[in-house]
Amino acid sequence: MGESDVTGARVDLELLLDVPVERMWEMVTQVSRIGEWSPECVHAAPLGDGPVTTPGARFEGRNRFGNGFVGEVTCVVTVAERPRTFEWVVLDRSGDPDRPGSRWRYDLEPGETAARTLVRHSFVHGPGDSGMRRATHEDPDQAATLVADRLAQLRAHMTQTLRGMERSDREMS
Repeated sequence: MGESDVTGARVDLELLLDVPVERMWEMVTQVSRIGEWSPECVHAAPLGDGPVTTPGARFEGRNRFGNGFVGEVTCVVTVAERPRTFEWVVLDRSGDPDRPGSRWRYDLEPGETAARTLVRHSFVHGPGDSGMRRATHEDPDQAATLVADRLAQLRAHMTQTLRGMERSDREMS
């Protein structure tokens, strides 16, 4: 596996949560609250005055990784279709939204009752620069293991984040 094989690496997660779809939409689009739920993304905040639920809106994010490294990124909303789909790209240093480091997406569908939501949450590594791409470039012999480990970690963190949202909704009810 070479560094170019990072592009397209993905995690697809599907969970049925005990949260109404409108409430789930509110939580996934309140980027400033992600630090309450995510074990990795410790901060996010809108950039600019407009709502983050508008395609083209930008927000900043700060991730703290298990090794202590803290990375800051700028994100651009690419899809915001209330109450169904919220998607953004993570820009690399070039700032080109057509060559992002990654793409994140939530697709929400009503569950079998009004109190539940089927959440499809995905991560796709883009063609841009990222920590995962740099790691595979620095250690090409371990690239497949590095990518598999990072994707497993992302899956766990995505699950924890969604379960945290579900817990938060339950506590507010």
